[in-house]
Amino acid sequence: MKTGCNTLPACCRVLCCLAALQAPFDAALAQDRPAGQPAAGVDAVRLDYRLAPRQIAAETWVIEGAVDDFSRDNGCNIINTGFIATAAGTLVINTGPSRLYGEQQRAAIQRQAAPAVTQVINLNLHPDYFLGNQAWQDLPVAALAGTIAGQRAEGKAYEDNLFRLCGDWMKGSEHRPATQEIRPGKRELGGHRLELLHLSGHTADDLVLLDHDSGVLFAGGLVFADRVPTTPHADLGRWLESLERIEQLVRAHGIKTLVPSHGPVSRGLAGIAQTRDWLQWLQATLHESAERGLDLSEVIRLPVPARFAFWAAQPAEFIRSVHQLYPAYERQALRGQTVTAQ
Repeated sequence: MKTGCNTLPACCRVLCCLAALQAPFDAALAQDRPAGQPAAGVDAVRLDYRLAPRQIAAETWVIEGAVDDFSRDNGCNIINTGFIATAAGTLVINTGPSRLYGEQQRAAIQRQAAPAVTQVINLNLHPDYFLGNQAWQDLPVAALAGTIAGQRAEGKAYEDNLFRLCGDWMKGSEHRPATQEIRPGKRELGGHRLELLHLSGHTADDLVLLDHDSGVLFAGGLVFADRVPTTPHADLGRWLESLERIEQLVRAHGIKTLVPSHGPVSRGLAGIAQTRDWLQWLQATLHESAERGLDLSEVIRLPVPARFAFWAAQPAEFIRSVHQLYPAYERQALRGQTVTAQ
């Protein structure tokens, strides 16, 4: 590993050192795997994300990112951000991967003639959820306490890694952690009965936003659709428990629309089912591989089931997940124990 990678935290170090490992897998699948969807017409020459808010419910919009991995081709825009525009003010959900994204997001919201933004929230600590906070520094930017701590601890490394991956799209971007701690619970905003839930699994502090009036649930990083989930801070057991909780909420409250942070917005439980399927397969694969005594290089070469083979960010995210999670399974196997949660 190069010295530059050693200066990064573990979650970013894995991204930095896997290019050589990933290349053979990409080449093997290139003939068959469809390309990741571009983020809605990005203009790389003008550095224009061409953000296009799409209304998904009453007073509720989503701005969809590419269903893909970070790259210059999509400007590192792989996140779904959103906003709820009420008579009492507009609430912005996630601010994207760069200062430029945040500025263009703000302009896109203004073009919808939305009421003035009164608050911004970040659903977790990962870079595409908050590196656009620079564009919103005149307003309260809120997140869970653990998310704020994580943004402070890892923000500089995120900056460096996304500059490496996406170049000019990141010009002028500096991490600005959320400034206000938000607490879970129910609140009302302009006729919208909102409920904030503190779950975990994708990270230790995953914020989920449920709008009881519009029937929309912003699931954050706990739900991926048509894309391999990322796991730099994952606890697979808790993640599966959180998916169960989200499914219960969807069924109990008649939720009509679920917004994952990555992948297509859907009606129903498709994204939950996909994420659960992947996590259960990954958990079983890592456990069985450790019991068989496979080394890490053997695990990353295991075949991926056909139902996952053409998801976006495959095989890169599988390789990353093995590097991030497999050592704990090996340690437990050596001790004759079972990993129940990672």
